[in-house]
Amino acid sequence: MLYKSTRNNNLKVTASEAIARGISEEGGLFVPEYFPSVRDKLSYLRKLDYISLSKEILSLYLTDYTKEEIGECAEKAYETSKFSGEQVRLHEVENEDGIYSLELWHGPTCAFKDMALQILPHLLTKAFKKQADGKKAVILVATSGDTGKAALEGFKDVENTQIIVFYPENGVSPMQLRQMNTQEGENVCVCAVKGNFDDCQTQVKRIFTSPELKVKLSENNMLFSSANSINWGRLLPQIVYYFYAYFRFLDRMGVEDEEEAINIVVPTGNFGNILAAYYAKMMGLPVNKFICASNSNNVLTDFINTGKYDKQRKFYTTISPSMDILVSSNLERLLYHLTDGNDKKTAEWMKALNEKGEYTVDAIVANKVKELFAAYCCGEADTSKTINSCFENSAYLIDTHTAVAFKAINDYREENDDYTPAVIASTASPYKFSKSVLSAISDFESDDEFVLVEKLSEVSGLEVPKSLKALKEKKTRFTNVCDRESIASFVLDTLGIEG
Repeated sequence: MLYKSTRNNNLKVTASEAIARGISEEGGLFVPEYFPSVRDKLSYLRKLDYISLSKEILSLYLTDYTKEEIGECAEKAYETSKFSGEQVRLHEVENEDGIYSLELWHGPTCAFKDMALQILPHLLTKAFKKQADGKKAVILVATSGDTGKAALEGFKDVENTQIIVFYPENGVSPMQLRQMNTQEGENVCVCAVKGNFDDCQTQVKRIFTSPELKVKLSENNMLFSSANSINWGRLLPQIVYYFYAYFRFLDRMGVEDEEEAINIVVPTGNFGNILAAYYAKMMGLPVNKFICASNSNNVLTDFINTGKYDKQRKFYTTISPSMDILVSSNLERLLYHLTDGNDKKTAEWMKALNEKGEYTVDAIVANKVKELFAAYCCGEADTSKTINSCFENSAYLIDTHTAVAFKAINDYREENDDYTPAVIASTASPYKFSKSVLSAISDFESDDEFVLVEKLSEVSGLEVPKSLKALKEKKTRFTNVCDRESIASFVLDTLGIEG
């Protein structure tokens, strides 16, 4: 299995090289040459536990890793002690017609990003030994909230690595902020940026493709890589949990044959989580429709419905901050696939987005998108109402991102009269957004995050995750702040390299 760049078909690299580099030198993203089919293996895969299923799926793509290497990565990443038992859990929502919540937040940082960022450090360190033996990996991360903490935790004290995380100064929840700024580890660094997530992401991408910075790192025996979902090693592990969810759905329904299709609903900003579901479908997972759920930053909703991507719009800071994104990086991968690997067309659209702030795909691609995806958005008031109704009607507490997805599936069903069983990607623990969740179900108010956490537990009866409760006693380690134009300088200073 080799990988191409979405902007250069002439470039072909191995899996370990794609993971080590993170992004192609011309700014494109690495994609597999083809999708291996597992359609005739679903009965076998259904019987596997999560770790064994991960080994099977990853081995199809990581062909320059040995079986033993992949096994070691999966076993270390997904050991049950890290996940308080089962790695992901499928919850059938009461009083809803065939709606299942795929809880992806039972890992160490209480967010779905753990499912990829617990294994990525293992994949990446092995990739560096194959591709850049002796060089130090410098992991740069732009985060809208959850990726940052999950990456910091995953790479904490990993040998021969340094990780630097950038987040929008006023664009994460208090709990997300505390998770990052109290992070332990000798090789970690966190910095707030005066701007939004797109500012962080744009500057980090520029660093990756800067010849000057590459030379500076090389002179110091270092190499950049990424833990964002632009990195194939971050996206690949997310495919696994869609297969696992489907198998648990069949078990719950008592269905013998692996033929019944489901709809998959994903709250998304950077398009990575829903793209992983699309990749699962391309491998043989029976999916009828993907429902893309956005918050007030509804750039993806508009694109899927119109074929025009326009980032020139008001940016909203919302109560679902992990989706506060106007440049959805992974959409580039989807466009590449839907144009049958047309790298020139994909590159032209990305150039137009960068230079003009917008692009419009042709009618053929626009129709393909509509055939696969439906898209809905949800404002702040409706997000709170959905949390309340889900708690009141189904005794089920959800966070602000999962609520956007619940609203989307209800809107989709009402509009299309399609009651295909739906699996919703539940992306974070409600306790990561305690103030917003509590205000949706209670009149209680406080400025103390941990008072809110305790009250939410009291009202909901849901136990507070130990990792979040422990944050109360931790000391703040990082208070760095920089302008978006200074991110590159901050990186060099942190690494001890002269600018």
